[in-house]
Amino acid sequence: MTLYTCECGKTKELSKATIVYRDGAWVAKEAECECGLYMDSVPTEGIPTLQRTEPSLTKRRDKLWEGAKEKLVGSRGINESFD
Repeated sequence: MTLYTCECGKTKELSKATIVYRDGAWVAKEAECECGLYMDSVPTEGIPTLQRTEPSLTKRRDKLWEGAKEKLVGSRGINESFD
């Protein structure tokens, strides 16, 4: 939930907000005050961090390259001759 405050002192807490372009500024449509102004959101603790836990996103991404390199080059090194 986001807390919105107006210059006149009123507050409103919204769980959803639709951002629209009005009078040369981006504002939340639902955060319009009774006085006619749009309320500003109050900063909270910060943006939450999302952590993806899919197995394909591991730190060891070199497994794919190792398999492809062995299939292309074989057991020999890149700079070794075919003999």
